[in-house]
Parts: sequence; C-alpha cells; structure tokens
Amino acid sequence: MPPARTPGLSGTEGEAALPRLYRPEEIAEILGCSAWWVKDRARRRLIPHTRVGRAYRFTVGHLAEIVRLYEERPARPRQGVAAVAAPISTPTAQATPQPRRSLGASAPRLRARPPRRTQYDTVA
Repeated sequence: MPPARTPGLSGTEGEAALPRLYRPEEIAEILGCSAWWVKDRARRRLIPHTRVGRAYRFTVGHLAEIVRLYEERPARPRQGVAAVAAPISTPTAQATPQPRRSLGASAPRLRARPPRRTQYDTVA
C-alpha cells in the first residue's frame, strides 16, 4: 500500500516547496540583535512571525517585513534648501533676567503629606 500523500509536502516538481522557517536565534544573528529582542517583539505581536507549537518561527518574507518596519528614512525639510541657510529666528529683544525672589513670606510653604498608613498598629 503506498504511503498517504499530504498536500503540499511531496517532493514533485509541480508543487510549491515549503518555506524555510528560521529560529529567533538565526533571525537575531542576521539582524545583529539579541534573540531575546526578537522573541519579545514576536510575543508582543510587533513583528510578523509564525507559531509552531510554542516556538516562534520566521520566513524570509517575515524577515524582509521586519527590516521594512524598523527602517528609518531621512527627515525631509519642509522648505527648500535656501530656507535652511537662513537663520531660523532673530532675537528682537533681549530677555530681561527675572529678579531673584527672597526667601521671605511671598514664597509658598511646603507641607508634608500625612502618611498613608501607620508603621505600627497602635491605637492612640
């Protein structure tokens, strides 16, 4: 009796091959980070992944999407290059220094908050 065929698992040329699944340690090595970071991001569902049982696994497509997610683009100036060369602001008036307040009656007094609970259970 021939073995039972599972769809997608046979080795014939006409069927698509299964994607290779990478472990978090392999992804971490490729990305240059720790395996803990990869597992933590997957656990919090911040990066794409596949769960096989309790293990996190990643495909090449997942890896490419992780790179795209954390890609940083350079900031574009809102105006042309000529606006960058011009000074942003010009001082119109000198700021006058505020006089120092004396520690007299005008300063607010700080009061201690009563404790939330007593240290010892004593009745007064």
